[in-house]
Amino acid sequence: MRIYSILILLCLSLISSCSWIQFPSIHKVTVQQGNIVNQEMVSKLKIGMTMSQVQYILGTPLTTDTFDNSRWDYFYSRVDSEGKRSERQLKLSFDNENLLLSVSGDFQLTDADPTAE
Repeated sequence: MRIYSILILLCLSLISSCSWIQFPSIHKVTVQQGNIVNQEMVSKLKIGMTMSQVQYILGTPLTTDTFDNSRWDYFYSRVDSEGKRSERQLKLSFDNENLLLSVSGDFQLTDADPTAE
């Protein structure tokens, strides 16, 4: 009887202390960082828009170049509960008159108007 008790206590201590065992009751949080930008938002952009119009559509950029205000960067990172990481980035360039000049990154401008038939 004494050996069974020791074995049971030993097994319980080993099972509870092992970090490689995944218990279904443990909740892991999805971590999102940066600006949430999607293709629908980028499709609303048009070359020649002002900085304030772009900021109204996309929100405040995550980073702006300290020495050159004509470049805005939007970055989004997401790590889900399973550890899968996804990243999206968007770089906007403006001309000397603060009008949108180019868009590059994981999204593309669309010329077609979705409301037009």
